[in-house]
Amino acid sequence: MIEPKKRPNIVFLFADDWGRYASAYAEFEGENSINQIISTPNFDRVANEGAIFTNAHVPVPSCTPCRSSILTGTYFWETGLGAILEGARWDESIPTYPLMLEKSGYHIGYTYKVWSPGKTENAPYGGSRTKYESAGNNWRIFSQEATKNASAIGVDNSKEILFEETRQNFVSFLDDVPEGDPFCYWWGPVNTHRPWRRGSGHELWGLDPDQLEGRMPDFLPDVAEIREDFNDYLGEVQAIDAGIGIILDELEKSGELDNTLVVVSGDHGIPGFPRAKCNLYDIGSQVTLAARWPGKIEAGKVIQDVVSLMSLAPTFLDAAGEQPLNNMTDSILPLLKSDSGSHVENKGEYVILGRERHVAFARSGGLPYPSRAIRTKDHLYIRNFEPDRWPIGDPSGFEDTESDPVNMEDMLKAASTWEDRRKFRNAFGDIDSGPTKHWMLANRNAPQVRPKFDLAFGKRPEEELYDLKNDPAYLKNVANDFEYKEIKESLSSTLLTVLKEHGDPRIVEEMCRFERPPYIGSPADDWYEGEQNGETWSPPTPR
Repeated sequence: MIEPKKRPNIVFLFADDWGRYASAYAEFEGENSINQIISTPNFDRVANEGAIFTNAHVPVPSCTPCRSSILTGTYFWETGLGAILEGARWDESIPTYPLMLEKSGYHIGYTYKVWSPGKTENAPYGGSRTKYESAGNNWRIFSQEATKNASAIGVDNSKEILFEETRQNFVSFLDDVPEGDPFCYWWGPVNTHRPWRRGSGHELWGLDPDQLEGRMPDFLPDVAEIREDFNDYLGEVQAIDAGIGIILDELEKSGELDNTLVVVSGDHGIPGFPRAKCNLYDIGSQVTLAARWPGKIEAGKVIQDVVSLMSLAPTFLDAAGEQPLNNMTDSILPLLKSDSGSHVENKGEYVILGRERHVAFARSGGLPYPSRAIRTKDHLYIRNFEPDRWPIGDPSGFEDTESDPVNMEDMLKAASTWEDRRKFRNAFGDIDSGPTKHWMLANRNAPQVRPKFDLAFGKRPEEELYDLKNDPAYLKNVANDFEYKEIKESLSSTLLTVLKEHGDPRIVEEMCRFERPPYIGSPADDWYEGEQNGETWSPPTPR
């Protein structure tokens, strides 16, 4: 009797706020790219032994709605209160790919973050019954923990404690898998989310912030304070890569690596930087993505199609031999398994992006900033439905161009401690507190800074269009340029058609739900119970 072939394991390594930073991308970019200075050998291994995506985007550049979309394979507005962050509640009647796989015989489990913040935390993946964190969860504050112990035991030993945490958590999961059963595992580190330890990029990983001079995005001031901030973030990226290596090593030891579809990515771009997280520009939406599955995915494959992480849920089901649901988007498994690194059945021509609300009271009344976008290979078109609102939060006093700058040392202190960060939370609240945000607030009136400050923090027109071949930093809005009239009309028409077909409340509802409670206003007192930096988090007080 021939033994039936075992179904593949599914391992998803999905980091908070990772963005598109990995050394494997350096070969697709110029000499001055940021990816030239970091080293991510484990991500690179997945890419080299499988496929790398050069144009992958999240459906929403905000944590909870993005994860809602990825888990369900649907647009974020189709997930009820999962479509927002603060105030999110999971509707357990909505199917998710992990629970569907569990019903079909997979052993499922996760470590660190899957779906949160929101109620019920991590419900889409089974909640506490599928959590594997017996060895701890200090990885979430990697740089703080590692630097705290470094002076006593050395940097390498200090990092090794955290490496062992991830190793033991994953091994405990593997030990629980019934013999012969396939498994589905989610590793969700959050250390690339703020706060991280100032100077840790150099101290822990040997990264030199001076190497970033001349490499910073054109919309950011290229100054020492911002370079150091970015450098520390890249150190957290390298920590994530080390964790990826640990997972791969343990899969190899267990003999399961080559029967496992390994996918590596992140939920949106860098936090605490203008135009990034919570924005529909590439630095907010474009992310790392690589997949390894020997015998199914050709080694060294480069996929240039524009793809959305929303496609991962049906892809995982497809790989497991399960039928994706009719309301899910298309699987990209045919693209992964094809001999060509290009289009399959005309897929990959564009992705649809959007956002509603991130921080509940970034704007007065708890109002959202509704935007939708279509991203093609060459263009980004954005429709801002409420251009009179502040896109990344009310200024809260920082719109004054005549006031004296805030003392820089006070601003940097406010970026480094949890309690002090609260002082600056309300100003432009959809940008996380940190040295870069605070530096730009403190220096906003300097002649060389003001244009970049206005571009990043100011109000935006109803329509934005960027020619990414000629303007990769999306600095020049050409929506009103006559030569782009046909392109704009075509992209706008396609965007609105997709939104209507998929029931976007912004298009199909006369009284849009996103403008009414519970989607706006203050979350319930018991909305979310979690921890940030060792302290209980609570929603901000309404202004």
